[in-house]
Amino acid sequence: MDGIVTLGPVAFAADRLLAVVLIAGFVFAMDWVATRSETSVTRVTGLVLVTGIIAARLAYVIVHRDAFAKDWWSAFAFWQGGFVAWAGFLAAAAVISWRMRPRAAAMRALALLALLGISWFAGAAILAPEARPLPDLPPLVRLDGSAIAPEALAGSPVVINLWATWCPPCRRELPMLVAEAEATNVPVLLVNQGESPDIVRDYLAANNIESSAIALDRQSALSARLDAAALPTTLFVNASGDVVETHVGEISRAALMGRIAELEGEMK
Repeated sequence: MDGIVTLGPVAFAADRLLAVVLIAGFVFAMDWVATRSETSVTRVTGLVLVTGIIAARLAYVIVHRDAFAKDWWSAFAFWQGGFVAWAGFLAAAAVISWRMRPRAAAMRALALLALLGISWFAGAAILAPEARPLPDLPPLVRLDGSAIAPEALAGSPVVINLWATWCPPCRRELPMLVAEAEATNVPVLLVNQGESPDIVRDYLAANNIESSAIALDRQSALSARLDAAALPTTLFVNASGDVVETHVGEISRAALMGRIAELEGEMK
């Protein structure tokens, strides 16, 4: 399992889809609690959800404060992912205990929250991507025309990002990826998919981006070999040559730095 769910042309991280399903289930189940208790829980339900999400995000920001210090506004970019689930569940439980009445309704809601918490942690563990071998890399070249020898990456962890100039989230994350590629000892390849060298050069020049990490895959062969259903896609490959995580969509600096730190640990 690679942790990705594909629905037609749209790809989702499996854990994010699970979170959406569980949140929707919580909303519907709270209606059942209201019916059983003959009380209105609409306002409490909204407060529980908002508080839980904010607490989970805030805990993530605190844990990764060094990364967010470089780019503080990205703390609000919740669509990039990054939440501490246990903090969200604890905050939600606190709101239920504080605001929900009668007591019987609060106990039912807490039991429901506990069930959803168990479902989340069990489901996330089941859906966690399994390590899989990185397929043979197709011919890749740098902007100066020099070839990238696959054997040069053997025995070392590597981060591979698939992107294109026409892709809005790719454009947003590219400057950050370039900066982090220059700051880490882990090799990073930012592999453009399917575009000519002139298009890529013009885009980089227009946006004052320059990096030796940029590579070209004119035939989008790497996307095909990796079954990458969407751009951008970022892969984290360990020293054994196994893809240990695949991130579909725009990636945050915190998530990138966290995974790179884990890969750097393998190099020591």
